[in-house]
Amino acid sequence: MRVVSLVPSLTEAVAVSAPGVLVGATDWCSHPADLDVTRVGGTKNPKVDRILALAPDLVLANEEENREPDLAALRAAGVEVLVTEVRDVPQAFRELARVLDACGATARPRWLEEAEAAWSSLPVPARRTTAVVPIWRRPWMVLGRDTFAGDVLARLGVDHLHATHEDRYPRIPLDDLLAAAPDVVVLPDEPYRFTAADGPEAFPGLPCALVSGRHLTWYGPSLAEAPRVLGAALRAACR
Repeated sequence: MRVVSLVPSLTEAVAVSAPGVLVGATDWCSHPADLDVTRVGGTKNPKVDRILALAPDLVLANEEENREPDLAALRAAGVEVLVTEVRDVPQAFRELARVLDACGATARPRWLEEAEAAWSSLPVPARRTTAVVPIWRRPWMVLGRDTFAGDVLARLGVDHLHATHEDRYPRIPLDDLLAAAPDVVVLPDEPYRFTAADGPEAFPGLPCALVSGRHLTWYGPSLAEAPRVLGAALRAACR
């Protein structure tokens, strides 16, 4: 098998579960840290000619992260493209199993078993917390309806206040975010890299949880430790 991944979380999942299969990945595929494959551009602007030059048997994509015209160009050139759709944690596990099977993984990886166990054994939260979850600023954008990250937070006892918005990633003016008066503002470090010096200052008087975007939005090996890592960050912010 020769596989090119256009999805960072799938890149990590395949790299650790089917060593030697990946021949290409995006510039944003940062895990595993020692990944040594041809880089094929970004998730939104992959270099189709570079992908084709690798002669892949399969290209991995995601309906949210990758653009249909790029995937259509690959299919037109005769390349098989597997497109995942992930809107909640159970679906992530199903899609990961499908991807690994398509990539020729010979056994169910241990990290996947550990991740499923970690999420299935979560205790019922003692109380629910409300949140707004910015993913971008200038303009401010937040988690809206039907998102994987929203489901992750809900399972950890955090209800984000735009979960019923008609858009999946709505633009919301900062004044409206402040007026919503959430219990906590959740600030991931991707896609926008919120930091202690860039983000919390916009929400004076509100607790802010700086969280790992890899644990909040990636579906792969990070799922095994995500409940612990995210839970600790959220508890620290809400004390």
